[in-house]
Amino acid sequence: MKTVFILLLTCLSCLLNRSTAQDKRPNIVLILVDDLGFSDIAPYGGTDFHTPNLTELAKQGTRFQEFYNNSICAPTRATLLTGQYAHRAGMGYFNVNLGLPAYQGFLNHESLTLAEVLKGAGYSTIISGKWHVGDDYDQWPAQRGFERSFNFVGGASNFYEINGPENPTVPLYRNNKPFYLPQGRYLTDEITDQAIGFLREQEQDKKPFFLYLAFNAPHWPLQAPEEETQKYKGVYRQGWDSLRMKRYENAVQSGVFPKGQPISTKDPSVQEWNRLTYDEQQYWQRRQQVFAAMVDRIDQSIGKVRQTLKELKKDKNTIIIFLSDNGAQGGDRNRIYTSRNTETVGLPGSYDMQNSNWSQTGNSPLRSYKDNPYEGGIGAPFIVWFPKEVKANVVKKGTGHLIDIAPTLYDFAQAKYPSVEGNLPINPLPGISLRALLHTDKSQVERPDPLFWERAGNRAVRYGKWKLVSLFKEGNKPQLYNIDVDRGENNNVADQYPKIVEDLEARYKLWAKENGVVDYKLLKINSQLR
Repeated sequence: MKTVFILLLTCLSCLLNRSTAQDKRPNIVLILVDDLGFSDIAPYGGTDFHTPNLTELAKQGTRFQEFYNNSICAPTRATLLTGQYAHRAGMGYFNVNLGLPAYQGFLNHESLTLAEVLKGAGYSTIISGKWHVGDDYDQWPAQRGFERSFNFVGGASNFYEINGPENPTVPLYRNNKPFYLPQGRYLTDEITDQAIGFLREQEQDKKPFFLYLAFNAPHWPLQAPEEETQKYKGVYRQGWDSLRMKRYENAVQSGVFPKGQPISTKDPSVQEWNRLTYDEQQYWQRRQQVFAAMVDRIDQSIGKVRQTLKELKKDKNTIIIFLSDNGAQGGDRNRIYTSRNTETVGLPGSYDMQNSNWSQTGNSPLRSYKDNPYEGGIGAPFIVWFPKEVKANVVKKGTGHLIDIAPTLYDFAQAKYPSVEGNLPINPLPGISLRALLHTDKSQVERPDPLFWERAGNRAVRYGKWKLVSLFKEGNKPQLYNIDVDRGENNNVADQYPKIVEDLEARYKLWAKENGVVDYKLLKINSQLR
């Protein structure tokens, strides 16, 4: 009997030790912001913004010069959450069902989410913020592995409730139940406080946690607390032309843009600042003040989360990753939702959006905007903070992609990614772990395969220093850029290197076939797209 008792104690001790070992695995905070341009925060050149928390994370962590997204909201989120290319996950176009597996408009079950894998590995899983990868109830966060959830389902939301609970304009859900934003409450603050509340609840779980903090800001509508907006009064008097060049100089000085490379060619559709009337300048200054205020409030929110981690004594064992889902919003300078406007820009009841005027500055020094495969559409800030392992105040070339985040987090979490779930074969992960790169002196991840993009017929391939771009509206005529010397994509060298173009086009066709990509012209004809 004594021997049996000793054996039981030994087994119990082993189980406790295993639990303790699991508890030493790092917590994870994955922060995604919406429509933030490459230089729209101080660590990437936007010193006109007050972002002390992001600045500190950058100084104590690692930044990448080159980190890629999918150029637009839903496909980016699909890849971020699953580690799959968007088409493979079912989100090749957007969150609309076009009747084909790669374009069904919600995450398929062959593509496991971060929450599903990490929950299976013993993590508590939390989301607070924007979802946008499945509109129907069975596609919501709580049904895809998140144990605690506060979110809105679609692609955008008002930041204020202006109608009241009888007719809410901000459709929110907390653990699948409707939630009404109180009058006067700012959505960014609510997303933050819900996340903090979940973190405090999670203390009872005695497990490491994964928090996906998905801010709506600074996506349109341009709305922010007035006291925040007033902090930036006069800051944008210089206009977008001067600030664009200043951001470029800052980006070079801080190392996030290579020395010796020119800024991208100016967008001819953007009117010169000094040609605007006084009243026009006042109006556009106000718009950028609001945008800056939205980013400022995000930074404050990150500070609140970090303070909570300190209070819970979890800050030293938490990985924090920060990135944007795409570049800043471009478009016609007069593209404003005037029919929805009932107030001054920034206030509850207004409904304005960022466009090319300030967004060319937001994406400086890169070319173009959201929803296209130039660097300004797919290049994003990327900061990783984890003092235990990640090198401090380092800028790496990187050349990372959203497909790399899942394998990186599973590496840190010691989480096994299954090949089969139930009787369902699971899509293998195409990305690679960035963990080794983050704690060594290497400057760049070694990628055995190219990176690929396709969205609404616009395509790109990145392989080594070469990047092939083709736009649907231009008949997909190939453009070739040497990103190592021309990240501004000013010099198309396709005619000089026809064999490189041929090779990259062949690789794209193979990838497209493997991922269910359909020719966009045929997709438009055979679907609801017009």
